[in-house]
Amino acid sequence: MDLLKRKKAPLTDEAWEQVDEEARRVLKLHLAGRKVVDFSGPHGWKLGAVNTGRLKPIGKDSAGGVSYALRQVQPLVELRAPFTMKIEELDDASRGADDLDLDPVIAVAERVAHAEDTAIFHGFKNGQVTGIIEATPHKPIPVTGILDWPKAVVAALEVLRAAGMNGPYALALGLQAYDELDADSEDGYPLRRRLEESLRDVSLVWAPAIQGGAVLLSVRGGDYELTVGQDLSIGYAVHDRTDVELFLTESFTFRVLEEKAAILLSRPAVKAKGP
Repeated sequence: MDLLKRKKAPLTDEAWEQVDEEARRVLKLHLAGRKVVDFSGPHGWKLGAVNTGRLKPIGKDSAGGVSYALRQVQPLVELRAPFTMKIEELDDASRGADDLDLDPVIAVAERVAHAEDTAIFHGFKNGQVTGIIEATPHKPIPVTGILDWPKAVVAALEVLRAAGMNGPYALALGLQAYDELDADSEDGYPLRRRLEESLRDVSLVWAPAIQGGAVLLSVRGGDYELTVGQDLSIGYAVHDRTDVELFLTESFTFRVLEEKAAILLSRPAVKAKGP
């Protein structure tokens, strides 16, 4: 028996297969950070912290002959999000049903993906995680209108290159930024396609957890590291005669190793027009 306690759940093998597959599908779609940063793991539940290689001096003895320092580590955050499903619905998987109501799985996978990516891009103070956006020393590049996106991306590239941050690069786009680049321009040609054709070393990534625009970052490797202990998995909590409570969990931390390797392209939120 492990911490997931899956063997105690009232789920058949066929039900577990459909639940796990749907979770993998949604997570693959929504997890943006893992597509643009280095990944270390999974290392299992027993990994509790990452060695930073740093020391923190804590003083000397009264005689002054011995000094002391603490090894610095960064702890992993353990995340858990519960969701509930109907046992009767799950049982139908063993009868051959391949159209189970998996909306609870979709919803929890979206929430967990958003939580992980928020920590990566915006940070998570309580989890001792500094995000990419809050770490960068570069002044944000403003994007005042939709047609300014190509010019802003080129300006952001110049900033990173001037700082010695070579490519290839990724442009992680928040929801509004992605929609604007994907929409047809006045001549019917999407800005996204123009960017992809003119900037061959920049890949575009849908990153719905990013707020306030987009992030251009180097994906050459060695600048950002996501460390995972227990990778994203579904476990069992409790059940009664009709419902079972499951949960999606992981343990992770994120480190910025080179803060100059990213820059924010700031785009103010556009308010919807009234009737």
